[in-house]
Amino acid sequence: MLDQSGAAYLEGAKPPAERSRWLFSRTADLLAFPGSAAVSLLLLWVGHLAGLLEGDTPGWAWVPAILLIDIAHVWSTGFRVYFDRQELARRPLLYFGVPAASFVLCAALYSEGDHLFWSVLAYLAVFHFVRQQYGWVMLYRARCGERDRAGRLIDTAAIYLTTVYPLVYWHAHLPRRFWWFLEGDFIALPGLLATVLAPFYWLALAAWLGHSAYRTLQGDANPGKDLVILTTALCWYIGIITFNSDYAFTVTNVVIHGVPYMVLVYWTMRRRPTAAGREVSTAAPAEAALQPDTPPTARRISRVAVFVGTIWLLAYAEALVWDRAVFHENSWLFGPAVDPGNWKLVLVPLLAVPQVTHYVLDGFIWKRKTNPGYLDLQQS
Repeated sequence: MLDQSGAAYLEGAKPPAERSRWLFSRTADLLAFPGSAAVSLLLLWVGHLAGLLEGDTPGWAWVPAILLIDIAHVWSTGFRVYFDRQELARRPLLYFGVPAASFVLCAALYSEGDHLFWSVLAYLAVFHFVRQQYGWVMLYRARCGERDRAGRLIDTAAIYLTTVYPLVYWHAHLPRRFWWFLEGDFIALPGLLATVLAPFYWLALAAWLGHSAYRTLQGDANPGKDLVILTTALCWYIGIITFNSDYAFTVTNVVIHGVPYMVLVYWTMRRRPTAAGREVSTAAPAEAALQPDTPPTARRISRVAVFVGTIWLLAYAEALVWDRAVFHENSWLFGPAVDPGNWKLVLVPLLAVPQVTHYVLDGFIWKRKTNPGYLDLQQS
């Protein structure tokens, strides 16, 4: 979720001139943020040409967007926590307690009814999506040493309203042709609420544009932060307000959320700090199998292959059980449906555990004060 207030990030921050303004590297940041947004908009254009905006997301788009990005990015948390013995040993109560508590909570909700369960899960997911975009903005502010209160207020208003206003519009114009998890998982709001919020939305964006232009003219630009706000505004407005389409919402929503998160996890995975102050990678077992003289490029490919291959395999396994036992929507990929019977009361909450755990742990694993060294993303 990357949901820290920002103050923790600023401790020990160097002046902007002394270090890069990018989180990872210029290339990695551009690929992760505007790059993922460009892919989203390209897929939207392809869908428009193919006449897909009036129907559900087809299988060829569902696989990369939902399976390989949305579900997979949830499992990438494993590389940050559960595949790292050192990290697990550091906070075992948190890392084992959250999944256990998630299961108990999900089981209690599901026992009260399917609709209540999916509505609560949808709003938890919405909160997570909104806070993640805010977190990126705070990370970039910290990276550039921005401490001014006015600038922070402007940035906060801009990133929150670029996400919250489209969501309010959605709630105020139900039913739509798309939903978060299942049809009817959102509560309808009065249309007047969206009308009242609209001027604040445009005012916040105008204030951000003016402030960003001023800082740029002063030679104090923060391109990464501005790209996050810009791409969030574009994708959320287009995917939720401009189009009333399941396909449009899917391709504009999950790509810009999941791809940057996986980049963050991979980057921290390969720069994990140790007590001795040296870096180790949670992909070390795969690298150990390589010859000592293996070229650096081959080692990088090996790390990426282990990372991506693992989360894709786990995502497929989860999606397979969901589809065969619960949703029955993609038999062409997962096989025929099965009836879990009364076991569904246990199976559905159990399947929701990875997702809820991901949402909750995101509020802990990226805090600088309690995770020293993890967010020094450009250390060599």
